[in-house]
Amino acid sequence: MEPGVEELMPRLLPVDDCDLAEDFDPTVPPRTPQEYLKRVQIEAARCPDVVVAQIDPKKLRKKQTVNISISGCQPAPEGYSPTLKWQQQQVANFSAVRQSLNKHRNHWQSQHLDSNVTMPKSEDEEGWKKFCLGERVYSEIDAVSDNENLGIDYIKVGFPPLLSIVSRMNQATVTSVLEYLISWFGEKKFTPELGRWLYALLACLEKPLLPEAHSLIRQLARRCSEVRVLEENKNEEQISALNLIICLVSRYFDQRDLADEPS
Repeated sequence: MEPGVEELMPRLLPVDDCDLAEDFDPTVPPRTPQEYLKRVQIEAARCPDVVVAQIDPKKLRKKQTVNISISGCQPAPEGYSPTLKWQQQQVANFSAVRQSLNKHRNHWQSQHLDSNVTMPKSEDEEGWKKFCLGERVYSEIDAVSDNENLGIDYIKVGFPPLLSIVSRMNQATVTSVLEYLISWFGEKKFTPELGRWLYALLACLEKPLLPEAHSLIRQLARRCSEVRVLEENKNEEQISALNLIICLVSRYFDQRDLADEPS
């Protein structure tokens, strides 16, 4: 280090010249305090004056700031608000599903996936949307009956959230996929494929929630309430599915301000 720099940056642990053994080797663990300080001094002298971090822009998330809205859900359409008893039963069922999943996670992780199942990488947003929803739903292609094919083409209809699949997803992947599907749902209609995956991903979320997951599930509940109000045909099965997601977010994950008032 140059003398001028030393004057501006005085050493906090000055090491005076000391008698070190002739066999002193700075690459081996120090045996005395003098050897330790000498080794630190040598390592510091080897550090470059300027260090530039190598950042991969692809790994930076598009949304760095987590915004948590305090606005509630829109009320259910008249005649479609779930009863308190129904909500409590759904929470109990959901809790049992989570306990079973955690108990048998190691077993399902050890199960081999079918040869046609290739899970996308965590950061592959488009890949996960197609994997979960299928090309038909994701690309909004009208369903065409395949009489010639006896089997199910999961590439077209999407892979279901099998235990052997979701058990392999760590929390970072669960949160990422949840974000991808909620983003898609923000501009698209609700489908059974989407509902199954949202339920499964919620079952995989660990408590206490991380801030990002907390924001996501609140966003999901509010979107469900919007779609529920805009549902023209008032499909009871679909409204029930939307009620279920709002119920789990509000009552299981303790977002009580989003809960439906009992009918």
